Amino acid sequence: MDSPAITGALPSVQSLSPAILSFLGGKFHSQNDLQQAPNLVSELRVQSHNLDQALADLNQRLRSSLIAYASHSDQINSIIGDIKAELTGLRSSTGVSGMYELPALAKEVARVETVRMYAETALKLDTLVGDIEDAVSSTINRNLRKSSQKSEDVRLAAINTLKLAEDVLTSVTKTRPQWARLVSAVDHRVDRALAILRPQAIADHRSLLASLGWPPPLSTSDTKTSTEVSNPLFTMQGDLKHQYCDNFLALCSLQELQRHRKSRQLEGHNREVALHQPLWAIEELVNPLSIASQRHFSKWVDKPDFIFALVYKVTRDYVDSMDELLQPLVDEAMLSGYSCREEWVSAMVTSLSTHLAKEVFPTYIALLDEENVPETRSQARISWLHLVDLMIAFDKRVHSLVAQSGVSLLLQEDGNLQNVSSLSVFADRPDWLDLWAEIELSDTIDKLQREIEDERSWSIEIQGAALPSGLEDYSSPAICSAFLRRLSSIVDRCRSLPSISLRSRFLRLSGVPIIQNFLDCLLLRCQEAEGLTALTDDDALVKVTKSVNAAHYFESAVKEWCEDVFFLEMGMNRGDQSGITVAENRLTGESMEGTGSILDEEIGKLEEFRTEWVEKLSTVVLRGFDARCRDYIKNRKQWQEKEEGMAVSRSFVGALDYLLGKMSVVEGGLNKMDFVGVWRTLAIGVDRLIFNGILMSNSKFYDGGVERLGNDLAVLFGVFGAWCLRPEGFFPKLSEGLKLLRMGEKQLLGSIEGGERWFKENGIRHLSGSEAEKIVKNRVFIT
Repeated sequence: MDSPAITGALPSVQSLSPAILSFLGGKFHSQNDLQQAPNLVSELRVQSHNLDQALADLNQRLRSSLIAYASHSDQINSIIGDIKAELTGLRSSTGVSGMYELPALAKEVARVETVRMYAETALKLDTLVGDIEDAVSSTINRNLRKSSQKSEDVRLAAINTLKLAEDVLTSVTKTRPQWARLVSAVDHRVDRALAILRPQAIADHRSLLASLGWPPPLSTSDTKTSTEVSNPLFTMQGDLKHQYCDNFLALCSLQELQRHRKSRQLEGHNREVALHQPLWAIEELVNPLSIASQRHFSKWVDKPDFIFALVYKVTRDYVDSMDELLQPLVDEAMLSGYSCREEWVSAMVTSLSTHLAKEVFPTYIALLDEENVPETRSQARISWLHLVDLMIAFDKRVHSLVAQSGVSLLLQEDGNLQNVSSLSVFADRPDWLDLWAEIELSDTIDKLQREIEDERSWSIEIQGAALPSGLEDYSSPAICSAFLRRLSSIVDRCRSLPSISLRSRFLRLSGVPIIQNFLDCLLLRCQEAEGLTALTDDDALVKVTKSVNAAHYFESAVKEWCEDVFFLEMGMNRGDQSGITVAENRLTGESMEGTGSILDEEIGKLEEFRTEWVEKLSTVVLRGFDARCRDYIKNRKQWQEKEEGMAVSRSFVGALDYLLGKMSVVEGGLNKMDFVGVWRTLAIGVDRLIFNGILMSNSKFYDGGVERLGNDLAVLFGVFGAWCLRPEGFFPKLSEGLKLLRMGEKQLLGSIEGGERWFKENGIRHLSGSEAEKIVKNRVFIT
């Protein structure tokens, strides 16, 4: 029993918290556990001491932080003061219960650490931005501008500080996205500094270029002497060269910094704009050249070839200095992904495209709109096509300049050539692209019309080297070669366009209608032949066979083209039809769904035409054969007669003679592949005609009639044997019907008892039960 003294030293049970009661209950289960009380007390005292020490250390760190940052943020001091008060309260209540409040304490410590990091980051950024603003202010000071070199040093120092600030902002954006307000505030101040720094750098750069004598004369006629025009970039020396290089480097560094900032700010969005912009320093070289060129361009309104020649000459003459002098500065500025050669060419091409869009094309369009002057419109169309020819030739030449740099960066970006293509003017003006396609189509159709009307183009077959590999068996008329040649020209011009969407649009508007026009010509010729003689005349048959040959040849040639990636890319682009008008979709019949070649639908139309007229050829021959077989089919008595020797029906032989004559005409005119379709379709028709007319006509077949029918069918099979090794297989109903008729009486009685199983065992697979039963019932045996 506890002594009164000890009992008085213990607190009452009611004063203990549930947590302490639970803790004591877990440690003391029985009276024997009281012996471990001294050890537990000692352990708790050690833990309490450790907590006191940790809190004391934390308090000391907070006190140091408060002293260091008190002058920078009253708000932070207030927060830390509150935390200090909370920690002091925690210390005063430290005891056994402190073990159960460690998670809350850890949360407070983490919060304090976050506040400390925020304060340090804000202070660091404030210092960096302050240095940037001081440097910018220094560059504005006119007294400082007495020394250009000193001004450039200050600018470079400001750029380096900007890079340090951007590194901090990038880190904060990735690790602390919740500090978005801090990043936004710093970005606002940096943007104001850049708004001053970049124009000043560009102004200094322009001043240095003027001191160098840039832009140089565009031709020797602009100088007093006829000597070769020197390159100011190669002739600059001394301090002027040093100042220019420093300024060029500063511009490149500023652009690299701006690219990093945009890339960070557009994270998660389309960052193409941030990843590649024209090189500012190269643009400053090209802009004065463009201004100087306008004086020459204004004299050459009617001579665009002079404009292209001048731009190419200037581009070529100074491209080497881009590699030798300026590219090392770009590399030093760590401006990755930029080639000075490509940027120079791109900027010159852009300058040319701008002039074409503002001055040249509007002039041509105005001439095209003069409806009352047909000659003017015709001349304007010719001038338009000539201008496009010049643009395509120019683009090929400048592409070769770019390719000389080795790895071509601009040309590898998804195959997009827009940066180095004068044809990029059509990207901004799709209505001009439509007009070009219309002019191209009209010119092509006009050139083809003479060949369409020349009957020799439809009768003379393509021979020799003019035939592509694998197309020798189509017996195609020469008109196909003419259409394919014109279509190929359209495709070649289409390849020069700088984007897949432009190529797709142009080909739909100019190339697809050419295929449709070709198909219309074929259809018209076939309909004329059919309308005049219902294809009973041999000449009409030949006319249709030539048209079918032309369709098959054209279809095969276009299919071969469409295996090229060039066409497949445009086919995949069909899903993006936002730039295609409803009228164009109606014109081309283009489906919005599916992928494949862009010409798949036109290929399908050619195939449908060919299939339709192959069937018509078969139908015409079958119709004539049917007319000559009517007496033969109606004569039911002949199957009941018995004749000596090999009996063959004369009327049937006459019909076969007609069939063979017509098929000889078709075979002579039609290509081998489509002729297979003709005789196979004809065989199906003849099989159905004779089977229904004779075997299903309730005619009674005696032994002599079966023999006669067998002889007749042998002649029929012999006719078709000229085109296949086993003709019986193409007349399944007749062959199996004759097989039934030739069976003995006992064997046929087994068919009645055996049912379907008997038919399968005896090879009767193409006749229905009712058809076979009817043939069996019509077989007459004389005992």
